[in-house]
Amino acid sequence: MGLAVSSQPLAPALYRTRNPRATALYQLLESYYEDVKSVWDERFEKKYGFWRGFVDQVVARYLDCGTVESGFARLRCDACGAEKLLTLSCKQRGICPSCDAKRAAAFAALLKDELLENVGHCLWTFTIPKMLRTYFMYQRELLGDLVRLSYETIHELMSEAAGASKARPGVVAVPQTFGSVLNVHPHAHCLASRGVWDENGQWLPLPYIDTNAAEELFAHKIFRLLKSKDLLSDQRIDLLRSFRNSGFSVDTSPTVWPQDTHGLETCLAEALAKAEGFAGICFDAQ
Repeated sequence: MGLAVSSQPLAPALYRTRNPRATALYQLLESYYEDVKSVWDERFEKKYGFWRGFVDQVVARYLDCGTVESGFARLRCDACGAEKLLTLSCKQRGICPSCDAKRAAAFAALLKDELLENVGHCLWTFTIPKMLRTYFMYQRELLGDLVRLSYETIHELMSEAAGASKARPGVVAVPQTFGSVLNVHPHAHCLASRGVWDENGQWLPLPYIDTNAAEELFAHKIFRLLKSKDLLSDQRIDLLRSFRNSGFSVDTSPTVWPQDTHGLETCLAEALAKAEGFAGICFDAQ
């Protein structure tokens, strides 16, 4: 018995105008932002650092995002005369979920279409011990070093595994400073090809990289970085190395296979949406 197939075309998806004032984040900032700011120095500065003045402008722009009172464009169809109001957006990253997701999705599509080769990829996540996270939060220029050392770890291990010292992987690396519950958690996300290109441009696939070796190499690089900046002593490094659980972690579990363009774009969008900023992205692809 065959299945009946409807000849009626599917109805197009209906765009629903967002209502920013109905979101929990909007209501939280609107109700409690000034209260938190007034007691910051006394209750939170010691743990989270001094109040940064630009935050006021960022929050104000977010509270104006998508509201008719803050400005709009009037769209009119010349054919049927229908009109619609398009509210203005703040176009900020980090704080505004709507603008941040739109920005990440657009950039992920650009990377997929214009930069990344049609090969397998996996998402590397590099994390550091809690005892070291403070350095990266209070000296934010170290976030650039964090993604650089993450890339160097991938590059060195892959080129060694391929037996080609001049081979290079394709990597997009971004820093992130918070965890899933908005805790202080600086780490790096790297979308890397599952293989390398040699100096002649030939693709060399690599099905496996030892994450334990990656963890040890990454830890060595972080220790050397912090020691060079007089933030860690040899005694402190020896203490951290003596712990059974080092606190360093390298995960490569999310994998995107060739031809899975949708999965690649989704993986990129998720990583970029959490990124501290696109300024920390480095490219090294064919």
